[in-house]
Parts: sequence; structure tokens; C-alpha cells
Amino acid sequence: MDEPRALLEAIYRTALRAVNGRHAVAEALARPDSGVAAGPLHLIAVGKAAAAMANGAADVRGDDVVSGLVITRTGYDDPELVQRLPVQQLTAPHPVPDERSLAAGAALVDYLAAAPADARFLVLISGGASSLVERLAGKADPLALSRLNEWLLASGLDIGRMNAIRKQVSTIKGGRLASWLAGRRADVLLISDVPGDDPEVIGSGLLAPPEAGTARPLGLPALPAGIQPAPPPPDPGDPMFRAIRHRVVASNAIARAAVERAAAGHGLPVQLDSELLGGEAVELGTQLAHSLRTGPAGIVIRGGEPTVTLPPRPGRGGRMQTLALSAARVLAGSPCVLLAAGTDGADGPGEDAGALVDGGTLARGEAVGLMADTALEQADAGHFLAVSGDLLQTGPTGTNVMDLVIGLKP
Repeated sequence: MDEPRALLEAIYRTALRAVNGRHAVAEALARPDSGVAAGPLHLIAVGKAAAAMANGAADVRGDDVVSGLVITRTGYDDPELVQRLPVQQLTAPHPVPDERSLAAGAALVDYLAAAPADARFLVLISGGASSLVERLAGKADPLALSRLNEWLLASGLDIGRMNAIRKQVSTIKGGRLASWLAGRRADVLLISDVPGDDPEVIGSGLLAPPEAGTARPLGLPALPAGIQPAPPPPDPGDPMFRAIRHRVVASNAIARAAVERAAAGHGLPVQLDSELLGGEAVELGTQLAHSLRTGPAGIVIRGGEPTVTLPPRPGRGGRMQTLALSAARVLAGSPCVLLAAGTDGADGPGEDAGALVDGGTLARGEAVGLMADTALEQADAGHFLAVSGDLLQTGPTGTNVMDLVIGLKP
């Protein structure tokens, strides 16, 4: 199975390069129709891919950047970035925010407030921004903020619903950050980690006008003590949004297209399903594995972002590891191989991107006394996959366009 496994990992890494933040931003800014006029720029980058995206800006417009603020996940910063650009670089945790996220939110507001009245902003936003920057109504309580997000992550809600709830308690999300622009021009380049690539959902819509009539209920029995609802979001027709332009420069669709090209380059038949994955990862893993095992030979490509409803004391692993282990139960004894991984390099709270499973995964784990069903019930797929030798590590990838699932039937 070594050759099919190596092939899938190589194809996956090809997709990561196609949606890398540095490449995507540099390509967008180099286009004649980029819309980002010549002259001084004040740079803001927020998200897991913030450092990579800022490097892309440095590649094309580095001489124009007069100041900047880069906020990324702890461990995803680039020490060399501050040598290339006159920027401050901050880090905060993901997926659960804490006092560092509140400090980053305060720094972001202060940066906008202190910029000159004629400043023009280049804003780079990628997934993860919802956890990395926050500013709450009333007295900020980091512990309450963490409790709220822990509840969201365990709830099984999709990213759109989670971000809708986050916007209800934030004074910068849901377009509210735009008030600190005070009508100044901002060109916003986005790496999308949400279905539909909606700027209002990506990063909880820091600068995007909220959709009219979307006063969504919280969907919570009660807000945690220390958290209070934020004031209403701005009206979508507010004039402050007229000088803000959004463009998506990388997405899951672009990553899936890169997988398709790479697979075709190896002479493999390709089945590309444009419908994004959603719902419980355990169920999806079983369904995808059945389809792979009973379907025709070749490569199957899927993208999206499943969910996992967590038990009170979850073990190790995220949604892609859960999906992969669920699939491994069905693939046992077959020649099929399946890769399930996030594109950001971190599946859940750990440092594993996902997993690459085959027909021997189940036997390798059970040989040391582990049971896949038990691991899945306890949200501990990562433990099983570590023992079976099927975890996938990439480190920070410089992008975040949801997840990829690539199956191969020889």
C-alpha cells in the first residue's frame, strides 16, 4: 500500500500549494485588475494564513506598505516577516480564544483608530480569525469567552451557525469593525473556509455588511456569565461599507480543482463531487468508504467541513481524523486508500492535519488492543490513528480552505 498512500499525500500537498496564502495574495495583487491602487498601504492580516498572506503582499507591494498589524495562530507566525515589512505580529490561540484574543482585538481597533485620516488599507483575512481577535461588550471576561467557544465547538453546529452566534456577542464581528475605518478605503482579500465563500461568514464578517434581516437568535439556553449581547450590527446599507471591497482569492473549490488536475496527470479516472460535505463526520466517513469500496477504480474528491458532536470529556483528534477512522472500518481488508485532512495543518485542537487510512488501518490499531468503535464514541480517533501509524502532519500550511477528502481505489 506504500505507493497509493504516497500518491494521495503528494496530490494533497499539490492542492495545498494551489491555495497557499502567499501565492494567492501575490497573484491577486499582481493582476492588472486588482483594484488596489498604487501608493501607500496600511496592512492588516488576520487568520491562520495571515503570515503567508502578508508575505504575498510583501512580494508584490512591499515597498508600498507603511505600517501593519498581523494576527495569527500561536505557532503560525513568521519571525522573518517583520524583517520584510514594517508590521507588528501578534499571536493568539485557536480554536478556543482567551485573553490574548481580546488583546489582539484591542490592538486591531487601536491600529485602525491611530491610522491617518487618508490611510488606505489592505486587509487580508483567512479562517481562524473568529478565535484570534475579539472585542466584547461590557467588561471583558476571557474565561467566559472561552466557555462560550468550548460550547460551540462541542455543539455539532456548522461554521456558519457558530459564527452567527459569535457575531451576536462581538463588538467587531458582523461588520462592526468597519465603524473604525470611518469611511476610509479598504481592499479585503479573503481565503475562504466556509461553504458559499460568503465574506459575511469568513472570519465572522469583520468588515462585511451583515445580510439584511438576519437578526439570528443565539440558539443558546443562556449566555455564560460574563458575556452579554453586543449592540445591534450596522445596517447593511450604511455608507461606511461603500469604500470596502471584498475578493475571495482561495477556496475549497480551487483546492479540489488542483486535486483533479494532479490526479488526471497521473492518468487516473477522477470523480469530483461539487457538493460540499456537511453533517456528522462519523456518518460521512462510513458513507464515503462504502461508495469508494463499491465504486469504480480511480480517484474520488470531496471537500467541505463536517462536524463532530463531542462527549463531555473528548479524547484526541478532530473531524477529519474522526471521518478517516470511521471510513477505515469499512475499508478493512480492501486495497482502497483514503486521505482526510484539513488544509490548515491542524485538525481540531492538536497539531495533526488529519489521517491517511487503508485496508490495514483497523487491524494495526486492534493489534494493540484498541477498538475503533470505542475511539469514535469517545471522540478519540487521534489516539487510535497514532497507534495504527496513519496520522498526517504538515505543520502550518499558509492556507485554510476547509477540508479535503481524497479516496483512491486501485
